[in-house]
Amino acid sequence: MPRFSVIVPVHQVQAYLHECLESVLGQSFTDVELIAVDDRSPDGCGAIIDSYAARDHRVVAVHLAENTGAGRARNAGTAHATGDYLLFLDGDDTLAPGALRAVADRLAETAGPDVLVFDHARTYWDGRVARDRRSHLLSHGGPPPGPLTDRPELLRLPPVAWNKAYRREFVERHGLSFPPGWYEDVPWTYPALLGAGSVAVLDRVCVHHRQRRRGSIRHTTSSRHFDVFDQYERLFDHLDRHPVHDRWRPALHRRMADHLLLIYNSPGRLPRSSRAAYFERCGRTLRRLRPQEPGRAGGPRRLLVRLGARHVFDAVRAAGTLRRRLRALARTARLAGRAAALRTHYRLQRHRPLDPRLAVFAADRYGGYACNPAAVETAVRGLAPHLRTAWITTPEHAGTLPPGVRRVQPDSPAYWTALARATYLVNNVNFPHAYVKRPGQVNLHTHQGTPLGHMGLDVQDDPAASAGRDFARMLAHTDRWDYCLSANPHSSVVWERAYPAGYATLEYGQPRNDVLLQASAEDVLRLRAALGLPEGVTALLYAPAHRDHRHGFRPAADPARLGRELGPGFAVLYRGWAAGLPEDLPGNVLDVSAHRSVQELCLASDGLITDYASLMFDYAVLDRPVVVHAEDWTACRIARGAYLDITAEPPGPVAGSADELLAVLRTGAWRGPESTRLRAAFRARYCPWDDGHAAERVVRRVFLGEPGGLPPVVPPEARRPAPAPDLARAQAHEHSRAQDFGGVYDQTRDPAPGG
Repeated sequence: MPRFSVIVPVHQVQAYLHECLESVLGQSFTDVELIAVDDRSPDGCGAIIDSYAARDHRVVAVHLAENTGAGRARNAGTAHATGDYLLFLDGDDTLAPGALRAVADRLAETAGPDVLVFDHARTYWDGRVARDRRSHLLSHGGPPPGPLTDRPELLRLPPVAWNKAYRREFVERHGLSFPPGWYEDVPWTYPALLGAGSVAVLDRVCVHHRQRRRGSIRHTTSSRHFDVFDQYERLFDHLDRHPVHDRWRPALHRRMADHLLLIYNSPGRLPRSSRAAYFERCGRTLRRLRPQEPGRAGGPRRLLVRLGARHVFDAVRAAGTLRRRLRALARTARLAGRAAALRTHYRLQRHRPLDPRLAVFAADRYGGYACNPAAVETAVRGLAPHLRTAWITTPEHAGTLPPGVRRVQPDSPAYWTALARATYLVNNVNFPHAYVKRPGQVNLHTHQGTPLGHMGLDVQDDPAASAGRDFARMLAHTDRWDYCLSANPHSSVVWERAYPAGYATLEYGQPRNDVLLQASAEDVLRLRAALGLPEGVTALLYAPAHRDHRHGFRPAADPARLGRELGPGFAVLYRGWAAGLPEDLPGNVLDVSAHRSVQELCLASDGLITDYASLMFDYAVLDRPVVVHAEDWTACRIARGAYLDITAEPPGPVAGSADELLAVLRTGAWRGPESTRLRAAFRARYCPWDDGHAAERVVRRVFLGEPGGLPPVVPPEARRPAPAPDLARAQAHEHSRAQDFGGVYDQTRDPAPGG
């Protein structure tokens, strides 16, 4: 008997069905049966289901003789189910990574409730992802699992079947089944919640609910939307048969009224010729099913519906729409006026002299003090104190600025003044298109790391990466660069081909990596303590890369699984996107996605796990182990293109799956002799100039005009990166012993050869 039976009704979703089924079968929790019900689909869905059933014993293929609708198809799937709990998933939706593990863990924590309600997110065809706006109702901080009377607010959640897990014995005992017709979830969802002896919640997105451009009920104009009346009739018939639930009539009447009006107010659902009949049916239904003790009157909208005053209702609704549009127009006018004033201000400022002492910095689209521009700004304050620096960022990132660095608000008068009058401008992305470079201004573009995937003009033939890009505008921005910073010879070749312009390439290394060679043992230990890492724990920084060819973000390796299977001797520092991370994490998995400095995370960790993130080139500077998780390398390489085959010349062991990754980590191969050999070759190719003095070379060349006085590159064999945590602890211990014996010397660094 499996723990879960996931039931998927399937009809005309062949374009999405593979992703749906893979999202179930690819879960880290594998004690599941997948019952796919072919609802006489006229496309290739039936064959797809059969192919999955042939290669995975957990898949049960059910084929119906005629098309019955999603509700009856779910009933057919339920009849074949053997799992402890039932979950329903539409054929074009997907389970979030780690969802079944999270559900199983929550069921265990809450003593096996009859119903577990979890959250979902809507995924739109244009790539947007939005968590349900009522997700706060699922907070674990509420009452413990119990009947609906303990959490009546759950009735405010969407009346759908696929955001819950149901104990199969409970479903059978109460005879729950789906009726025919559209909106079949209504007479299933509410009776299930009302009849459950125990309802628990899981504050986690477990389902990604696809919002299709075409083909869904929401975008179908049909008189079948009238089915909603039959479904609510069935719900209130259920209440008549179970008077113990009478207390819920007012709340359910309000929910019904809101649902009926939502359909009426949604453009395109009802044929124009049916709108009057639908509204009249709404009034009759609300009057007939109105509770004897209605409680709240329900507001003027519901009153107008009950009275049948459709024209008045439409007029009130139109007036409300007009008010909203007028407010939007007024806001647009205010914004347009402000924009015109700022343009005028900027034109006037461009007629004033340049300020030879002003240098303006920005990074990551004004996201805060970070990356190469931050390292250069720090060096400017130390080596060129006659210059004033200003940093462009928003108030939420103001705390990242060092003391004394002036913050400039984006798109403010001060912002445009700075762009008009600063002599030096530094960024790792481009300044806005409206910025006009003046004679005498010096633009330094630092980029954001070593390129692995195609960049600039090289993505023109890649549909996913080139979507929405204006390459002519990109080249116009590139023409403003005076200097382009390069981390290695590979980067120099890529930048000059992908961003062709008349700039000078500065082959100086990555200024942001200087700290990796300048930090001490004390710095390493301090950063680990700040992250709460216990002494002796091996900390692995997991930093997966973004994929242009996939909507949303899901890490290929589940961080929660890594933490559980590696055990308490390891800590996983996850650096990615919050949407891809399960919310119920083991105690040894830390979400450091919002940490201000990735370099600090590098210093605090013992090794790096990544797939195709350019962070691997930075991390190699530390000469610490790197593991490449290349599970979807072929797909990424085809979708985006790549300048090198990272699986052929990696910085360490390559794992082709999550299981292989765990094997590499468990056996110690991640830091064995072969790992050391691969890393040495990788460092020689991609870290030739990263010696801790990159920022100084930039400042002396660009800001001080001393091209002949640049510090020479320290040979690789003479470099001493920050010690790894175990070595840092040993050095700190030796230093403490030396102090105990009266020694006054610093052993936080190994001496250089001959020192």
